[in-house]
Amino acid sequence: MNIARVTTLLLSVLLAVPAAAAISRDDLKKALDANPDLVLSALKKADKMKFFEFVVESQQEFQQSKAKEEAKREEEEREKAFKNPMKPEIGANARVRGNANAPITIVEYSDFQCPYCSQGYNNMEQLRKMHGDELRVVFKNKPLDFHPLAMPAAQWFEALALQSPEKAWVFHDTLFEHQDKLGEDYYKQLTKDLGLDVAKAAKDAKGDTVKNKIAADMAEAKKFGFSGTPGYLINGIPLRGAYPVGAFEEIFAKIKAQK
Repeated sequence: MNIARVTTLLLSVLLAVPAAAAISRDDLKKALDANPDLVLSALKKADKMKFFEFVVESQQEFQQSKAKEEAKREEEEREKAFKNPMKPEIGANARVRGNANAPITIVEYSDFQCPYCSQGYNNMEQLRKMHGDELRVVFKNKPLDFHPLAMPAAQWFEALALQSPEKAWVFHDTLFEHQDKLGEDYYKQLTKDLGLDVAKAAKDAKGDTVKNKIAADMAEAKKFGFSGTPGYLINGIPLRGAYPVGAFEEIFAKIKAQK
């Protein structure tokens, strides 16, 4: 194969201009596999600014394409879920806000350190104000591995809930409103301010009851395919990510239209 010809084509690709000579993709791949130094040679001759512009543009196009594919996949998943809703466990130890008989239930899988979950918290508060007794919210823990402060926060939240579910919600709200303060000293101070037993909370946070509760929440999130946070099940209909309030309202409307 003519190496000069391949180099010319590679330069054309790097500069996003028509090739000077026709060559198949397979031939180009074989030539580059056999002569990897051609890439460096071509880069030395190329206009580097045009090359990097080409790379950035290609990456943006790829990301947009993947986003469209993911949005389509999620929409198809939601349509299927309207016919066959997912069924999360809402037992006696669930962290629930709102009317137990509400026609709409949002199960939220969240991480106290996640900035997107902070926005999700704000959305849940807005929806609760808008819909009152028509809505209940169930909070479940999904602390992500790369958020080192998330698991301890979840442990303290669940520990406080063993003493007072109502005051644990105050703790929950405060953490999302002050994510920059996360840390054990802050949890102890909040627990004291709430009039709860700090020593008991610290012990319970490390105990099996709390450990098993969080593990069950995380296992359920995994079962339903939630890899990131926040994630939601709205009457069993999945919504993956920090969607705006309007996205929830659209699903609410479809649920009501079915009844």
